[in-house]
Amino acid sequence: MKRPIGLYLAYLFQFLIAANIFIALSLGEYSQVFGGVLALGLTLVPAIVTRRGNITLPWEINLLVALSLYLHVAGGVRGFYDLYYPYYDKVAHLISGITVSVLAFVAVLLLDRFSRLNLSRWMIVGFIIIFAMAMEGFWEIYEWLFDTFLGTNLQHGLDDTMLDMIFVLIGAVIVALTGNRYLSEFSKEELTGKMVPKEPRRE
Repeated sequence: MKRPIGLYLAYLFQFLIAANIFIALSLGEYSQVFGGVLALGLTLVPAIVTRRGNITLPWEINLLVALSLYLHVAGGVRGFYDLYYPYYDKVAHLISGITVSVLAFVAVLLLDRFSRLNLSRWMIVGFIIIFAMAMEGFWEIYEWLFDTFLGTNLQHGLDDTMLDMIFVLIGAVIVALTGNRYLSEFSKEELTGKMVPKEPRRE
């Protein structure tokens, strides 16, 4: 089976993350090295889930995860957050919001299928936005803790924090509206059909 080009783009971003790890190592930025290694490990999670969970995740997830983490790693190692502030930061948050929301959409569909929750369309759409904003809240707390106790400069005031949250919300709304459209045209079983192997027929 031919692999989609998007999957090769995901591999490219994984390679770029690894390259930035070596750059950070050469500069003695060991905190960036740790963050890069962690990010690279996270990009492997979709593949691990696919192989061990017997679930075929859409290739778009691999690409979005790799892209989001690359933007974060490159922003720190190469100084893009400061060099292209505030545009780089907001684009990174928008893409991160989209990524987390897509993950939430796929996860809640699979949870609904395996647990027989029978969630309504509006519950699923609402979950996407709530989950994305919750993750963004935890991210902002992480930045505040690092700035407060480690002397970093991740946050640039209240306006910067609020704009970060707004851009994540925009990404979440985009995915929620798209998810709502899919759910209005296809059943939940149809949407998860390509991700979950068909159960053998019982005699």
